[in-house]
Amino acid sequence: MDVVRRALGEQRVGHLGTLDPFAKGLLVLVVGRATRLAPFAADWPKTYEGVIRLGVTTDTDDLTGAVVATAPWTSITPAQLADVIGGFRGAYEQRPPAYSAVKIEGERAYRRARRGEVVLPEPRPVEIRELEIVEAAVPDLRFRATVSAGTYVRSLARDIGAKLGCGAHLTALRRTAVGPLLLVDAVAPESVSKAALQDAALLVAHMPRRQVDKKEREAVLHGRPLRVDPIADSREPVAVFDGAELLAVAEPVGELLKPRVVVAADG
Repeated sequence: MDVVRRALGEQRVGHLGTLDPFAKGLLVLVVGRATRLAPFAADWPKTYEGVIRLGVTTDTDDLTGAVVATAPWTSITPAQLADVIGGFRGAYEQRPPAYSAVKIEGERAYRRARRGEVVLPEPRPVEIRELEIVEAAVPDLRFRATVSAGTYVRSLARDIGAKLGCGAHLTALRRTAVGPLLLVDAVAPESVSKAALQDAALLVAHMPRRQVDKKEREAVLHGRPLRVDPIADSREPVAVFDGAELLAVAEPVGELLKPRVVVAADG
């Protein structure tokens, strides 16, 4: 992200989810005041392409780790594979990798793992929205998957291998989409410019909108509440616009709409 900070002359640069060091693909960055909107896009699903290698289990669940077990995979039939893959579509309880940034008693799991501790992060609910084997050139399975935020594709590879009885790990991974944003539309880090930035309103496009007049605009920019639109009965956050310009995200509180995150500059 330092490359982006230098290119844009902006220190406030965040992201919508990092990539593992060995992975490639789309990294969505938010810049300047738009960093305040990142939490509203935190639940966007992510789409990946990658390769799962059967028969080998590693301590990191990917190719960067040490091999901890091997097992034969030659007896697995296409029908067995299809049945196992189908069983992972939908929701399941997934245990994050031992080498991950999740915290255990206030400390990152990977730090404990590097000290040689046995690390078993608590499972958490994830959703595998799409999972397709594009090519089964065993022991390698080339796949495509769309998963909920917080899903570890490394863990998915590990769990598929465990269910097949032979173990597995991830050997390649490329993120191709984050929510509505696609890798094919992305720019390389060295090509980032202010002209390449997209409208921050994209991050709240899923929210109901409230248009304001000139007087209300001034109120919003100074954090003052508005009266709730009488036709709006939702308790969900509302994106406040002046024409095409996103001013803020506001929260309905009683009969008022209170700005919580103001992104437009005053004046």
